[in-house]
Amino acid sequence: MARITFIQPDGTENTVEAEPGMTVMEAAVKNSVRGIAAECGGACSCATCHVYVEDDWRQATGEPEAMEEDMLDFAFDVRPESRLSCQIKVTSELDGLRVRIPEKQF
Repeated sequence: MARITFIQPDGTENTVEAEPGMTVMEAAVKNSVRGIAAECGGACSCATCHVYVEDDWRQATGEPEAMEEDMLDFAFDVRPESRLSCQIKVTSELDGLRVRIPEKQF
């Protein structure tokens, strides 16, 4: 299992456990994390699971691929640390991952 902490815009933290192989978005939905709507169900066809990956975790989560970058164009307040959580696969190496949820998703 990997622990993932979702940080709300007000600083509230919600730490959940995720099984390797699922996505960060699936872990959020399974645990009813506010701000992760996941309207497309993880098909990378919306931007409602947009998160900011904290700097210490950016290398471990990797860079977005072309399709994800295209979808990020539809997100609000995109930053260098922006990712779609549906595109981040959970591995044991991501235990302790911390992501911030953009304010516009509330």
